[in-house]
Amino acid sequence: MTPTAAAVDKRQKMFEAALRRHGRDRHALIEVLHTAQELYGYLSPQILRQVCRELDLPPSKVYGVATFYHFFSLTPKGEHSCTVCLGTACFVKRAADLVAAVEQAFQVKAGGVTKDGRLSLSVARCVGSCGLAPVAIVDDVTVSKAEPNTLVQMLQSLTTAERVST
Repeated sequence: MTPTAAAVDKRQKMFEAALRRHGRDRHALIEVLHTAQELYGYLSPQILRQVCRELDLPPSKVYGVATFYHFFSLTPKGEHSCTVCLGTACFVKRAADLVAAVEQAFQVKAGGVTKDGRLSLSVARCVGSCGLAPVAIVDDVTVSKAEPNTLVQMLQSLTTAERVST
């Protein structure tokens, strides 16, 4: 799905407004990157270069911050996301089986996106819901005491429902 020229222009205007709001202050780097990612979905090389220019920062600084924080992504994300917690409580409750089931069912590796761009799979060190272990987060919805087959079915129905309706 390619954005229209009008959408691209609107996002650029919103990004420029955010830069003005922060006074193009180099100390606002994280906020500016956050805004850019919200607008564009990920931080492309072009966006990172623009941030360097606008905030008068070296590429090493901007790239270093963008790669240090796991929230930022340098690659496009899928239309839907699944994050599996691999913290201690979840790991002990076999969260790795959740990752393996999704990887196999969708032919995607953790940290990647399916070929059709419908699903991103990622892992987290801890999501802070240890009492609900194992935990997966699907499109910002926490799935507690997740089971591999149930998680795969949930993701399949989510991604298949869109294919049927489009």
